[in-house]
Amino acid sequence: MKEESKYIFSKGDLSRQDFSIKYKNEKGNFYLPIQKVKELYCFNDITLSTKLLDIMSRAGIIVNFFNYYGNYIGSFYPKDTLISGNLIVKQAITYTNNREKIAKAFVNGIAINIYNTLYHYYRHGVKELKPLLDFYKKDVGNLLEKVSGIKEILSIEGRIWSEFYASFKYFLPEEFLMNKRVKRPPDNPMNALVSFGNTLLYTKTIAQIYNTHLNQTISFLHEPSEARFSLSLDLSEVFKPIIVYKTIFELVKNKKIKVEKHFDKKFNYSLLNDDGKKIFIDSFEDRINQTFIHSKLKRQISYKHAIKLDGYKLIKYITENKEFKPFNLEEKQ
Repeated sequence: MKEESKYIFSKGDLSRQDFSIKYKNEKGNFYLPIQKVKELYCFNDITLSTKLLDIMSRAGIIVNFFNYYGNYIGSFYPKDTLISGNLIVKQAITYTNNREKIAKAFVNGIAINIYNTLYHYYRHGVKELKPLLDFYKKDVGNLLEKVSGIKEILSIEGRIWSEFYASFKYFLPEEFLMNKRVKRPPDNPMNALVSFGNTLLYTKTIAQIYNTHLNQTISFLHEPSEARFSLSLDLSEVFKPIIVYKTIFELVKNKKIKVEKHFDKKFNYSLLNDDGKKIFIDSFEDRINQTFIHSKLKRQISYKHAIKLDGYKLIKYITENKEFKPFNLEEKQ
């Protein structure tokens, strides 16, 4: 549910008040019942008490910290309650023996979901996208079958994203085009939106994997040494077109986000201001909590829950050698 995620933008103090989180800032005291919070996002200077950290740990609440520029600093991550030594061993063995197979599945999943994201615009008259749609639908799978080695797989992934960025010129206004992906720091409004959205999705994925028995540090597409929670980087990649980019496209096309109004001028409009962050977060939360009928489960689930289900699919592959296919937007599974 959307209310499970709480966002704090002003300086203040967080402490425990009975079974609530007490937030104190210059405007007064605010209270959040512990049972209604699963994730806390802090975008400003915050002080916390150890008593609060203790109860949040027991409640399984993850706290994510960001700096002034909206860059992810790190998370307070409660101690693992779902630990399986047997699965960790098998996950490590799978990394050694079948890393490339899983990495290819992730990359193919990215292509499929980009295809389904762009097809909306092709269907509504952007015919210039046809060659690119053919590339994602037909060519990517063939290319992946022919290569071996993580570097070659990552090269195909890089091309997939590069072609995607180049397609923006066909359906987005000029001020939101992106010639190339620049992360640290972003150098234009689109890069700023992408960086912010990717970071939010990464932290959401951390929370979903936390509720499985998977080890966050043993990944397949990204190098395990690349980040502490590199498996969250893996699982989030497939959902970026569906959640991050659909959020961005909707905000830009409907002019809910404007360069001159929602970006910081002194940073050459390459940084969202607080108003821009709040607008983005509202839309992002709506998107990730949007529900659909899962084609196999035959019931309503959210995209956020679908991330966790991909974790369970990975467990099935690791423990039962059942084919791993990441979430497919078209098939809704």
